[in-house]
Amino acid sequence: MSPYRIGVMQGRLLPKYLGRYQAHPLGYWQEEFALARDFGLDFIEFILDHNDFEKNPLMSEEGARQIKTLSDETGVCVVSVCADYFMEAPLSSPSPGISSLSVDVLRRLTENAGRFLGVKDIVIPCVDQSSLTSDEEIERFARNISPLTDLAADRGVRFCLETDLAPRPFADLLARLGSDVFSVNYDTGNSASLGYDVREEFAAYGKRITDVHIKDRVRGGGSVVLGAGDTDFDSFFSLLGKTGYDGPLIMQAYRDDEGVEVFKTQLEWLLDRLALSR
Repeated sequence: MSPYRIGVMQGRLLPKYLGRYQAHPLGYWQEEFALARDFGLDFIEFILDHNDFEKNPLMSEEGARQIKTLSDETGVCVVSVCADYFMEAPLSSPSPGISSLSVDVLRRLTENAGRFLGVKDIVIPCVDQSSLTSDEEIERFARNISPLTDLAADRGVRFCLETDLAPRPFADLLARLGSDVFSVNYDTGNSASLGYDVREEFAAYGKRITDVHIKDRVRGGGSVVLGAGDTDFDSFFSLLGKTGYDGPLIMQAYRDDEGVEVFKTQLEWLLDRLALSR
């Protein structure tokens, strides 16, 4: 039996939506709850895309209640949201129009996800086109997100940051933001691709990790099936256990066009690996 509760990134158990590697599957997202239950999973990490975001059930009370009903029926909960919206419309944008709308979207997401679903973590990606690469971007990000700190605290939600910053600069960002509302999403594959040392990462912010994405990547390259890349899973699980981590492990592993069979193989790999680490 796994010492951790395991979930899946939304869409990984379904055929690709419009051919996209990762997306909220509009029109058939409901089907994934029963599939996740049949795999013995505890969670689905929902996705909020920039495309068609107003159609996402997270954006309305009615939609959030529909998610809650499916969770109650299947026992598969939604305790985290991957807000990919902010990769396309960063909170650090120099455009007042973009950043203002993004703040409003995050406010609505925090309200609905916290109030109606009991979501604990909203993962805010600061990677690729939304990377925080300068002091000016970090300043704008902090200035725009900080006014939502009280709302997040009131709703029991954390803003869980996923960045490509090296360990020390990431720790400095957390210190600058100050509030415990801000936590860390740790992506095993992305860290391996960037060449970061997992020991240095955990020394810098290990106790602030509240959401984990499980994937494997080669250094400087893309996603591969679990165990085939450069992720140091031995050190990662050893260090994670020492922090007393009790959050979800979200399978964001390599996928093909259909999803189910390649997911099943990798879930078995992960469960075997977790059994060895006990």
